Amino acid sequence: MPDPRSSPVQPTLDDLGTPLSDVTFVVVDLETTGGSPSAAAITEVGAVKVRGGQVLGEFQTLVNPGGPVPAQITALTGISTAMVATAPGIGSVLPAFLEFARGAVLVAHNARFDVGFLKAAARDLGHPWPGFAVLDTVALARRAVTRDEVPNHKLGTLAAFFHATVTPDHRALSDARATVDVLHALLGRLGPLGVTHLEDLATATDPVPAARRRKRHLADGLPDGPGVYQFVDARGEVLYVGTATSIRRRVRSYFTAAEHRRRMTEMVGLAERVVPVVCGTVLEARVRELRLIAEHAPRYNRRSRFPERMPWVRLTAEPFPRLSVVREVRADGDRVEAHVGPFAGRAAAQRAVEALQATFDLRRCTTRLPRIPAAAASACALAGMGRCAAPCVGGVDAADYGELVDRVRAAMVSDPGPVVAHHAERIAALAGQERFEEAAAVRDRLDAFLRGAARAQRATRAAQQAQLLAARPHDGGWELVVVRHGRLAATATSPRGVHPRAVLDTLVATAEHVAPPRAPATAAHPEETELVLSWLEEPGVRLVEVDDGWECPVRGAEAFREPGAVAAAVHHGPSVPVAGRDRPANRGTPALRDARDAAPQCALAAPGTA
Repeated sequence: MPDPRSSPVQPTLDDLGTPLSDVTFVVVDLETTGGSPSAAAITEVGAVKVRGGQVLGEFQTLVNPGGPVPAQITALTGISTAMVATAPGIGSVLPAFLEFARGAVLVAHNARFDVGFLKAAARDLGHPWPGFAVLDTVALARRAVTRDEVPNHKLGTLAAFFHATVTPDHRALSDARATVDVLHALLGRLGPLGVTHLEDLATATDPVPAARRRKRHLADGLPDGPGVYQFVDARGEVLYVGTATSIRRRVRSYFTAAEHRRRMTEMVGLAERVVPVVCGTVLEARVRELRLIAEHAPRYNRRSRFPERMPWVRLTAEPFPRLSVVREVRADGDRVEAHVGPFAGRAAAQRAVEALQATFDLRRCTTRLPRIPAAAASACALAGMGRCAAPCVGGVDAADYGELVDRVRAAMVSDPGPVVAHHAERIAALAGQERFEEAAAVRDRLDAFLRGAARAQRATRAAQQAQLLAARPHDGGWELVVVRHGRLAATATSPRGVHPRAVLDTLVATAEHVAPPRAPATAAHPEETELVLSWLEEPGVRLVEVDDGWECPVRGAEAFREPGAVAAAVHHGPSVPVAGRDRPANRGTPALRDARDAAPQCALAAPGTA
């Protein structure tokens, strides 16, 4: 592994967090033979190193460009070919300049020009560019000096406006000295606007309304680690909840031009404080975000606010069952009937119902039917079209209807093949007739069902686990989690050099008690369970302890979570019996492995041995 010191990483201004009085600036100016690094070369370098208003040093040298200096450049700068003929080449000058500027923030007037030439020279010479933080005084001037005060933001104009001690004359050192005076004047103007630290300069040139910029103090003192942040108004109402790997940096971004959302601008205007919740791991932060959103239902969060409104599709428990969209998983006595979901909304749940009804001749009426039909009962129009078995008038007895219900239950719980087969055939027929919009509607119906069925199968597996322990290597140690019935009960990290088993035992002893839910519902927000399951599937995660039942059906709906699986099934034409009829064979559906094959149960190793 290469030494990180040999691979410079460009810092951002947000990383530094230093008062401006403690920042070392190197103000640089170049003279060149033209306007493009690809067709011109440097003829002079001038730089001034300053900190806290004091000059620490200066750097100046002519540079041999390796060719004649154009006459118009000589007329502008006074630098002639004869003057640079005996000067050192850029190969000698650049290393000296980089050493002079080491650890400083580069400043230039129109920095893209000067830094562009320096980067091009470094590239041509094979020198690694140190990745300086760069400040452009043109951009600062556009923010701090209005056109009512100056006609333009050229260096000469600004130097005269601020009464600089040096007049720029198109020579590198003179222009750099003038830029120093302009820089100090601009920083003096920006100070009352809250630009007092180096990280403030990262957004000082953003076109941000003054009202929003004045609230940047809300980010002061926030931790620079993973966690959750809450924007709170003067009444104590939680306006917005978010998560970040660095709370401080993320909150700061709300006061810059990087934030374009109108709702967020409105929210920041109402906020009076930011409440951080530091978390040990990113997984914990994401879970806490979901829980806080569900608890407070912040008006500026659009998602995850009302988990109780996420519907399920349920097979009812009655003599002649039907499909119903419900708000929660309910038990019938000591048994829970088949459910798929939960879905993001009722429309998606209804599409899943339509997918099952299109595949199976299950009744669609909502009346509770007696086991023996009433003498005055009459069939609906669907029965006349052959799309309902008509148990309401004795079209099918309870035993035969029960077999149909068993096939529906199997499609919902373990094998969606019949639904896939029916829809694959229908999509192929519609596409052959060039009825593409109808084919897309059938595809969406199938996709909604498969998503709901896969989610229910995954949730069932998690809900049945009274306790699951897992670990993942993390910064030389381990990230540890305790999951109970699909809910994150505890998480922590064991540092390098500490055996994780002891940490895990303590974590288990102090983990949240979680009561068993009614599967397929878990004991957590549906999105929390999905977060936990997705984390368990990440590379490197090890199952330390897991109960029986941690597997998924080989022909289950989860097989269709693989990218392209549904399209492959439709293309190849799946082959399974559908509602008593034969369908073509499915050779395109991938089978999923037992989850223990993908993430085997194992004992934790000591840090650094895995």
